[in-house]
Amino acid sequence: MQIQVRFFASLREQVGSDGRALEMAAPLTVSEVWNAVTDMAPPANLLCARNREYVGWDETVADGDEVAFFPPVTGG
Repeated sequence: MQIQVRFFASLREQVGSDGRALEMAAPLTVSEVWNAVTDMAPPANLLCARNREYVGWDETVADGDEVAFFPPVTGG
């Protein structure tokens, strides 16, 4: 199975990439995806989405999904 992982905003610089494909043998949670593609603890208040919908860290991903990680957006 394969999923696409994307990093946005400041995460792109921290991780050193805007994304990558991840091959997985079994379904993973969003948390397990983060651990598989980075070697750092997730930043506080990190947001995650599966297929462009906000999800929790315990959400399971499946073949063909896109998982995105990004910091909270602030504005003013």
